[in-house]
Amino acid sequence: MSQSHSQKSPNPQGKGGTTEIALLSEIRSFAVAPAKTVTQIASELFTALFILGSEFSFKPVVEKSYSLYRKNGRFRLSLISPSEWRCSTFGEYIGQCELQCDMSWSLELSKEAQHDAELMDYIEEKRAAFDQRMEMAQNIEQMLPQYIPTLPYYQRAFASALASSLAISMRKSGIDGLNYQNAKAHCLSVDVD
Repeated sequence: MSQSHSQKSPNPQGKGGTTEIALLSEIRSFAVAPAKTVTQIASELFTALFILGSEFSFKPVVEKSYSLYRKNGRFRLSLISPSEWRCSTFGEYIGQCELQCDMSWSLELSKEAQHDAELMDYIEEKRAAFDQRMEMAQNIEQMLPQYIPTLPYYQRAFASALASSLAISMRKSGIDGLNYQNAKAHCLSVDVD
């Protein structure tokens, strides 16, 4: 058998270091980072980390809708909406997610998810823990997901791009280097558009 037929690519998805740097550059080139209040930053960071903590193995595209599902306590982001197949395949439909131009994510919960007490309690617990970490951080930058080695490839790349975008937003708002309380006070004293 010839060598070309017996050897498989050790990196069939092209997820090596050079490609990762190129992907990060590409993702960051799309980021539009306006000035934001610390409340907006905290909300967007929480939502993005919630979505990026779900399972998916595709490269999200800016301003495209994705469906979020939950099954057996695990979340999964999908290209396929509930109307395109049986929800039981991925579990309970949670809502529509969209990657924004600034690398943040929006999540619109379905009516069923909004009335799911267990899910809402779970989200509230996660948010309370997140808010506590925000309050305890010496500065807001400590909360940014610069590099999270436990995240899969695309989630890690988009978390890093989000961190860069939010850091720019914080500089534009004048809250970089501040802790959460000081940043809230600053945003109240200055009109941030």
